[in-house]
Parts: sequence; C-alpha cells; structure tokens
Amino acid sequence: MLLFLDVDGTLLPFGAARPYPSYEPRFTPPQAAAAHPLLSRVDPGLGPRLIALGCELVWATTWLDDANLCLAPWLGLPQLPLVDWPDEEDVSAPLHWKTRPLVDWAAGREFVWVDDEITDADFAVLEAWIRGRRARP
Repeated sequence: MLLFLDVDGTLLPFGAARPYPSYEPRFTPPQAAAAHPLLSRVDPGLGPRLIALGCELVWATTWLDDANLCLAPWLGLPQLPLVDWPDEEDVSAPLHWKTRPLVDWAAGREFVWVDDEITDADFAVLEAWIRGRRARP
C-alpha cells in the first residue's frame, strides 16, 4: 500500500498552540537542513514510526527534492519517490489540486493520503474511485 505524505501541516506543525515544539536531530542533519529553519519542529521519532507502518512511503509535498535532501535524513528515512506535480494546478473546484495527480500516481494501487488540506469534495472523489474498484480487497 502507498502512503502519500504531505509535510506542511502534517509532519511540520502549523497552527498549533505556541510555542511550537523544537526537536534535536537523531541523525546527522545534512547541510541543506540549514536552509529550512523550521525543520526542528519535525519530530525525528516520526521516521521510525512511518517505516514501521510497512507502506511504500511517497512524498506528496511541494517541498519536492528538499523532502529528500533535508527531511528524509532528519527522519532517518531513505530517499523516497516524489510525486511529480503538473505544471498547472487543477482548479476544478472544489477538488484539492493534489487529488487527481495522486489518484493517477497510485495507478490503481491502494493508498493512504496524509494531508492537512483534504476536503469533503476530495473524499467524495476518493470514495467514488474506491467504489469503482470494489472487487479488490
């Protein structure tokens, strides 16, 4: 099963009560991490927890290559595949712009999408997609 991971608002807390948490790295942070001063808000303990899920982890974030350059080493994760976002956002209201690219990327495989911006419209599309594949477990 695929696990699509967003970063901002999920792994990297926003909007929570202040002060935000600040963590020390468990692994040697790459030099690129200095370019992301908010990285210390990400709990490095999440990496082993994500690996323990036994899913194929995939970055579904606008961090793009920085997710593998900065965040993966911070979490002790290997380099993960990245969803390649289209050049233009899908503005088909009310869907979130990531919905269709993620469904396409999954190519019929089961997946979990962890994102802080998923709406009821996105759930409706995903539910329809799942109903269309009921024969699969």
